[in-house]
Amino acid sequence: MANIKPFCSVRPNESLAREIAALPYDVYNREEAKQVVEKNPKSFLKIDRAETQFDDDFDMYSEEVYQKAHDTLAEMIDDGEFVKDEKPCFYVYELIMNGRSQTGIVGCASVDDYLNNVIMKHENTREDKELDRIHHVDTCNAQTGPIFLTYRANEKINHIVTDKKQEKALYDFVAEDGVSHRVWRIDAVEEVEKIAELFAAIPHIYIADGHHRAASAVKVGLKRRNENPNYTGREEFNYFLSVLFPDEELMVMDYNRVVKDLNGYTKETFLEELEKDFVICPKGEMPYSPKAKGEMGMFLGKQWYSLTFKGKVSENPVESLDVSILQNKVLEPLLAIEDPKTDKRIKFIGGIRGLKALEEQTKEGVAFSMYPTSMRELFAVSDAGLLMPPKSTWFEPKLRSGLFIHQI
Repeated sequence: MANIKPFCSVRPNESLAREIAALPYDVYNREEAKQVVEKNPKSFLKIDRAETQFDDDFDMYSEEVYQKAHDTLAEMIDDGEFVKDEKPCFYVYELIMNGRSQTGIVGCASVDDYLNNVIMKHENTREDKELDRIHHVDTCNAQTGPIFLTYRANEKINHIVTDKKQEKALYDFVAEDGVSHRVWRIDAVEEVEKIAELFAAIPHIYIADGHHRAASAVKVGLKRRNENPNYTGREEFNYFLSVLFPDEELMVMDYNRVVKDLNGYTKETFLEELEKDFVICPKGEMPYSPKAKGEMGMFLGKQWYSLTFKGKVSENPVESLDVSILQNKVLEPLLAIEDPKTDKRIKFIGGIRGLKALEEQTKEGVAFSMYPTSMRELFAVSDAGLLMPPKSTWFEPKLRSGLFIHQI
């Protein structure tokens, strides 16, 4: 059963929330992050990506960078730019993008639940990507980016959230990208206890986004346990910052693919090979987005096509994914993309960037527009203890970092 606990959040002074809140650290490259901080010196990116405060040639993984993140956070707390709630709270966090609202509960999930698979995963993590956040969390003594969790919707939790949203918000602002953010604090003891009780009755929760951040937080927790052999399990390092959303409110966007070349095929011979497994329908020059599972769009030679799989769809929840069909029937056998995680010939383009981005990225190769993976498919893969291919899901809107900080 899920152990979700309240915490004493370090959070922005109400007047500074809009300036401080930042998109996740990993949506930017170094140059982009530095430009954000130069434009907005209060952006939380100066903590999440502290290399933005050093020269461009400075080693971004040096101890000085992580110490700078720690010191900057401490300075902002001392200056009153961040405040800390005096008693453990849950928070309600609503994001509105293009008129669509999704609302989650901010709390802390359990390291043990992660280790015991009460918290279910659907992606592998890479150690090299974990190390940066391990050092960041450990040096800052704080988790600064929430893990995006989801669960099968619960009517009683929904009711608590709906009631809380009738009250005056703690934060209410529209970010530069047009996404609205509203936050309410739940600090009444009976409400806090009720939320924890309701989550305790939920058998599984799922990582939607943030597998590397979750793995990093867990490894820091295990490190702290080793350093404190008499730990009780109640210490803050046994928990990690999360926002939990009911599945019915989430939208998964497409995660599309561009391959640099045709692996020696001509346009004509490539289409001939595709016809063995797909019904191909020309769609002209207008970008084509697939209309249903089992179909994908393709941009080839300045033309769009639809590809509909002719074979029998596997009952295996991973093999039945459209991204798996593309990998197993096209990318690997025809285009020699054996490991999409490491092959430099393939790019992944999040659906938020639109299909024109596929056309712009495609020169001598081919691009594929995908039908979004569903929440039902995500749950099925996780429940089976399996893993999705890389870049199978793209969630929008992105949770902001800096609105909630969990000190460990």
